[in-house]
Amino acid sequence: MHDLLQARERDGNPIRVGLIGAGRFGTMFLAQARTTPGIHVAAIADIDTDRARQALKLVDWPPDAVTDDLGAALDGGTTAVLPEAAPLFTDRIDVVVEATGNPIAGSGHALAAFDAGQHVIMVTVEADAVVGPALARRAAERGVVYSLAYGDQPALIMELVDWARTSGFQVVCAGKGTKYLEHYHEMNPDNVWEHWEFSKELTDSGQLNPFMHTAFRDGTKAAIEMAAVANAAGLVPSDDGLTFTPGDVEQIATVCRPRDVGGVLAHEGTVDVMSSVARDGTWIPHNTQEGVFVVVKATNDYVANNCFAEYAWHPDPTNRYAALYRPYHYIGLELGISIANAALRGVATGTATGFRADVVATAKKNLAAGDVLDGEGGYAVWGKLISARGSVERGALPIALAHHVELRRDVPKGAIVTWDDVRVDDPAFGRVLELRRETERLLEQP
Repeated sequence: MHDLLQARERDGNPIRVGLIGAGRFGTMFLAQARTTPGIHVAAIADIDTDRARQALKLVDWPPDAVTDDLGAALDGGTTAVLPEAAPLFTDRIDVVVEATGNPIAGSGHALAAFDAGQHVIMVTVEADAVVGPALARRAAERGVVYSLAYGDQPALIMELVDWARTSGFQVVCAGKGTKYLEHYHEMNPDNVWEHWEFSKELTDSGQLNPFMHTAFRDGTKAAIEMAAVANAAGLVPSDDGLTFTPGDVEQIATVCRPRDVGGVLAHEGTVDVMSSVARDGTWIPHNTQEGVFVVVKATNDYVANNCFAEYAWHPDPTNRYAALYRPYHYIGLELGISIANAALRGVATGTATGFRADVVATAKKNLAAGDVLDGEGGYAVWGKLISARGSVERGALPIALAHHVELRRDVPKGAIVTWDDVRVDDPAFGRVLELRRETERLLEQP
């Protein structure tokens, strides 16, 4: 890949990238972009242009390489900072990186990029979780790549899934680690910092988003990421949700195997998340906190008894299941892998191949008619991972669409919110509702 990028650099024809959103992920990408041959960040679009310019300054972007003129940036190799994304949708930009974190805006940006013949790297995994299958189909129809973002855990998990299947293994489980305790589903932005290890100085500084960090801890973000994996890898989650079972790296294959052989999975061919802390809150040594994994099954007795049993791969006690684990993800610092794969090879680092998993709004507390839902990381609901079939059959409301919608009737704590429970202002969701219905029509037949 690096050789291919160097060739593009030598030819004076770098991959031209448009970045939408200059938050944490986008800034981390920018930190590496100028040291990556063959990639030119032609433009950054952010409604807060001062934030975008500050991001460039933070990563030592040369001041004379920044402009507000997109044409000049494309012609002269500089980077334009723009207050809106619309000018980026041009055939002079090869790849659009969608990093707004807003599933409604993100979906619209993806559609505009497809119409312009551009590849899309979807950092906003919230959009992928709710309408990824429809976006992937739209991209394929237009002959462009729609991809999960390498550096985030879903794309790294997909790399392990690809390794497993290319090696001839059956994927039993794909997953990740995170910190989780049972009361986290009740967390809200008022008490979120009680559940993080940040200093009070940092939490009082205003640099951290309490809503975002609530979603990271209350189970929503884990569910969203695993929905993206399930829809890309052809895996089906349990309707009971993720287990968040505590365990260390050596226990992955023992935990993430079916219940009938001593594990926690409802079935093989699924996704799950392990907790890095015991149920009493104590940290587990050698935990899976930042890592990703895949659990595979021995294809025959030789593999089980002469391979899994004899090498230090930490198989389960039966030697029938083993895991491959990556301990870290470097977030935006690794994004160039997705950009290069899309532009140079026409390959996605993970893309939805069907509708198999969904993240549904679930009441954090007893909710009353007239309450207004505030979406991911808020006070009212958290996102639970269930099967796509279970979601459609129940008429469940996706967590990504549980924003600024009013309840028509009471919903008890722990119950899944349905479409019938809410009043939806269709225009407020733009084309996302169209994409969502299209996604539901892609539900695989039993």
